[in-house]
Amino acid sequence: MAPWVTLRNMSGSLDIATLRSLVAIADCGGFQRAASSLHLSQGAVSQHVRRLESTIGRPLVERHGRGSRFTSDGEQLVVQARRILALHDDTLRGFGAETEETVTIGSTEHAAAQLLPALAAGLADAAPSHRVRFRIDRGARLREGVATGRLDLALLLNAEGSRAELVGDLDLAWYAAPSWSRPDAHASVPVVAFDSPCSLRNRALETLSAHDLPAVISAEATQLAGVQAAVGAGLGVALMATLGHTPEGLVPCHDLPTPEPLQLYVCSRPGLRGPIARTVAEALRPLLGAEAGLARGA
Repeated sequence: MAPWVTLRNMSGSLDIATLRSLVAIADCGGFQRAASSLHLSQGAVSQHVRRLESTIGRPLVERHGRGSRFTSDGEQLVVQARRILALHDDTLRGFGAETEETVTIGSTEHAAAQLLPALAAGLADAAPSHRVRFRIDRGARLREGVATGRLDLALLLNAEGSRAELVGDLDLAWYAAPSWSRPDAHASVPVVAFDSPCSLRNRALETLSAHDLPAVISAEATQLAGVQAAVGAGLGVALMATLGHTPEGLVPCHDLPTPEPLQLYVCSRPGLRGPIARTVAEALRPLLGAEAGLARGA
């Protein structure tokens, strides 16, 4: 029989397996992804939610367009479920039982392309008791995910705070199409950028402005592939963090001012226990140190 926790003033009980399904839906962004992460069928995850709704006596999930979203009661139960699961797992570890903790790490596309392979390998050695799940998203949504507890950790730029572990300086470079040439002194520099808000976008415009170079956003994209495609089409230049790896079809642009690096942080959700944030930062530092002249700090 699965472990359970009884809530006072309720006739039912909350089963650990059903709570894990609920949290997985929140972490993975849907029933199907949650089922995959838990190695269950989607029907089993749906059944777990129905059992929770029966126990609580209130709907936890509601239809939203073609998908679904948590009700306010569902969001509240996710928060409580995280606490229950943390206490449950800590109790088992206290008795020496083997447990595998899942850590969900959010990353932007820039970091995913260059940092996540090394991070996954580093965590396999440094934190073998943790099963790592990655979520790729925009920086603003990652910040929201950490604040609300949907993500355990996130790799974020310029995110100082009490729950932010400094990794180091992330060098930036301009890239253009091979046929691109810099406009004359009186013309605006066409810049391809991510939609606002974006730290790279801000740094690109700040860098040009600091050198009295007029700039205009010539193209915007929500994803890295869109930025690179627009640059490759000759629509302008883009500031990217590639750790020295030139994107296919593009060339470094050396005739624009060198930007100041951005600082990369590992940010943790409220209540996250253990040294996992520091472990993630330590796994990334050698890569940034080798490629980007990292100024170490912890």
